[in-house]
Amino acid sequence: MTERALPGPETLYRALVEKDAAFDGLFFAGITTTGIFCRPVCTARKPRREHVVFYPSARDALLAGYRPCKVCRPMAPPDGTPEKVRALLAELASDPALRLRDADLRARGIEPAGLRRWFKRNHGMTFQGYQRALRLGVAFGQLKQGESATAAAFDTGWESLSGFSAAFKSLTGAAPSRAAGPVITVARIETPLGPMLGGAAEGGVCLLEFVDRRMIETQFVRLKKLFKAALVPGQNPTLGRLADEIGRYFDGTLREFTTPLDLRGTPFQERVWRALRTIPYGSTRSYGEQARRLGDPSAVRAVARANGDNRLAIVVPCHRVVGADGSLTGYGGGLWRKRWLLDHERKVLGKGI
Repeated sequence: MTERALPGPETLYRALVEKDAAFDGLFFAGITTTGIFCRPVCTARKPRREHVVFYPSARDALLAGYRPCKVCRPMAPPDGTPEKVRALLAELASDPALRLRDADLRARGIEPAGLRRWFKRNHGMTFQGYQRALRLGVAFGQLKQGESATAAAFDTGWESLSGFSAAFKSLTGAAPSRAAGPVITVARIETPLGPMLGGAAEGGVCLLEFVDRRMIETQFVRLKKLFKAALVPGQNPTLGRLADEIGRYFDGTLREFTTPLDLRGTPFQERVWRALRTIPYGSTRSYGEQARRLGDPSAVRAVARANGDNRLAIVVPCHRVVGADGSLTGYGGGLWRKRWLLDHERKVLGKGI
């Protein structure tokens, strides 16, 4: 995703219903009832709003478990796709478990290097990466429907369960099968700023990060060690409540989160994170002011480090902490998101919602 937020979900849904060509290429719509994803201009019958989720790229839709629509062919860029590539995409759409190697491509009259460049240019991934994402996405959808990891792996063309498990873990940070002992349930949560990854332990939400944050893999390692738990994909009531509140936050109808949290860290980190939750919606504080409120004015750098270690973006609002001169300083999700979140809260306050 580029440094540009998508419009609100209601705007996107209206564009989908109206087949607004001005939005073609800006977003893709995942249809939860069919498991496919479409372009805004798709001529297929439009689903109800509650059955649609939005993605900034075809790659995000694929990795969330959706298949390309055969009607609008969302993997084809708006300016056209070579005929041989269209045929290839159609072949994979009909059989996502198909594994095409370079020799298979040459047999179809396609030069692998050229196809690789075309996919990188148009979709930000190689053709082999696309095949892998498509198979993983289908498998992820099967797992969510209750299939075993073994069945999901072999149904989608993986030659070994270990290979599937390694690829799945690389994608999601979690093993495809539920491990024994304590678990942290992990699920994607869609937002106008890109997908996030939410995690909930028995005591509450312990993770909410943008999936493209560089530190997210480090956070996975820390979580597993801190909670002595395995990360597994799935859903539970806590994550459902979190997703609902996140949605209402971005709609501008929620200012304070009530979903239970598990703010587990060092004693100092926990103090800093609790202090972050006292910053009013739409307001900001400096790192120095935060340190003073904690009773240690000299701990500015320590406060900044604890802010950076916060695992719960938005809910524990580290985006409301700024430099002493009011400048926007480090934010794990990117300064563009920090700016957007602060502007969003100020606009909501200005409207008196």
